[in-house]
Amino acid sequence: MLHDGEPEGERGAFGPAPAWRIDRGALPWLVGIDARRAATATRARALVRRRRLPPVRPVARAVVHLVPAIVQWAVLERGRATSRRSLSRRLRRAFAALGPTYVKLGQIVSAGDGVFPPELVEEFRLLRDRVPAEPFATVRRTVEEDLGLPLAAVFAEFDEVPMAAASIAQVHGARLRDGGRVVVKVQRSTVAATVADDVAALAWAAPLLVGRIPVASLANPPALVELFADTVVEELDFRLEAASMLDVAEVLWRAGQTAIVVPRPHPDLVTRRVLVMERIDGFPWSDPAGMTAAGIDTAAVLRAALIAFLEGAMLFGVFHGDLHGGNLIVEPDGTVALLDFGITGRLDEQRRLAFLRLMVGATANDVTGQVEALRDLGALPADVDIGQLVSDLGLDRPVRDPTAMSADELAAEIRALSAALLGSGARLPKELMLFGKNMLFLNGAMATMAPDVDILGEVVAVTTYFAERHGERIADELGRPDLPATVDLDGVRAALGITEPVTSVTYRELQARRELIARRMAAHRRSHRHRLLRRRPTNPDGSLR
Repeated sequence: MLHDGEPEGERGAFGPAPAWRIDRGALPWLVGIDARRAATATRARALVRRRRLPPVRPVARAVVHLVPAIVQWAVLERGRATSRRSLSRRLRRAFAALGPTYVKLGQIVSAGDGVFPPELVEEFRLLRDRVPAEPFATVRRTVEEDLGLPLAAVFAEFDEVPMAAASIAQVHGARLRDGGRVVVKVQRSTVAATVADDVAALAWAAPLLVGRIPVASLANPPALVELFADTVVEELDFRLEAASMLDVAEVLWRAGQTAIVVPRPHPDLVTRRVLVMERIDGFPWSDPAGMTAAGIDTAAVLRAALIAFLEGAMLFGVFHGDLHGGNLIVEPDGTVALLDFGITGRLDEQRRLAFLRLMVGATANDVTGQVEALRDLGALPADVDIGQLVSDLGLDRPVRDPTAMSADELAAEIRALSAALLGSGARLPKELMLFGKNMLFLNGAMATMAPDVDILGEVVAVTTYFAERHGERIADELGRPDLPATVDLDGVRAALGITEPVTSVTYRELQARRELIARRMAAHRRSHRHRLLRRRPTNPDGSLR
């Protein structure tokens, strides 16, 4: 827990007009929260422990939905130009039919741009907002059981139709008896038991899938299931989420942030399955046109979200772990409200300093320092030969412009990179996965929020902000009094795959480069499939054997 002693007043970046105040020392659901979080992590590890025999019922249920989907694809569509898209669509439908656990897993996959095939990511994004709501009678029963009171004794109004329905919970608008407008998050009635069964089944099956499914090697099935278990089991206790709301709000407050706020959880109305919080209204993240019409600088909004996210991870080791459009609201004055803290990244002090070195190394183009930081974060084995890995990955060679490379050259580069990473024992720890997922979301948000803003200029602006506001602290923590206060733009251009000494590049221009690369890789895959088909033996009548 971040809090050091009892504060005077609230320590947190909360909304401006509270219906109640937060006093950490008087919150019954906060008592023993660290022990509860540790017990939850232990439970997640127990669920993914490999069993000698499979859990019969959940495995059978998965087989009933997944095997027909894969068999139908193999018989009807494998080898065609649309093969991967067809398989992705069939898997998405099977996941939807399997229910909340698989929907949540699919949502995690849907944020894995660059880790999973684009067809799979695109299909699984449809799982984000296609979850049917539970009947209101079930919602009422859960709320009354957990709060120990009739609904009418707590709420003057309670909307029967949910504002949103997700895989783990759904949220309803309500008004308290004292008049305060709130949002009530209610866990699905059977999700806890379902998750436990399904995670155990996934953990048993995951090792059998290694090398047998078309995903990038770093996203190996056992590691993905472990990451999934860590996140989803913690999401099942809303007391942990409410505590994370307080921690992130305190991080924002300690960093001096005024552009980001967190809704207050209610002091008395938080249980394992019910979370009542103040309501914050504004523009949905998906409405940049509405924000612009209201006079909001959307580029400034995006920059504020990025800075707050980086400050939390680099300086305090706590950050919102699931940024996406449904978890962000922009108030009429441009303030961003963070929602849904079920997934929160947490770095202990040793790993936080490693992460800080990773980010500082990126701005200084210190390749060796970045690889060392990745080792200390657990992404590489402790005994990895740093110099050899830098050489194997080609990080010590001049940057090549991917748009000037042929499809065969691009594919060879990717194969070599994957082989070097696998040979080194690389893996993707939970916090790095969450960080990367958030950065991909913020990068994608530029398409609508700031498509014509100069990316290099933004990197300089963010680096300058950290140097001016936190430079002394960062230099002291890293033992680097000579730490440069400027960014190495050569390194930034290299990271973007740009070899020309350009002084500016917009997201729109960068996206055009990426689309060119994607077209070349798609053409390479089609050509490779055609070559394989030509080599397959045929029967006397010309049909494939």
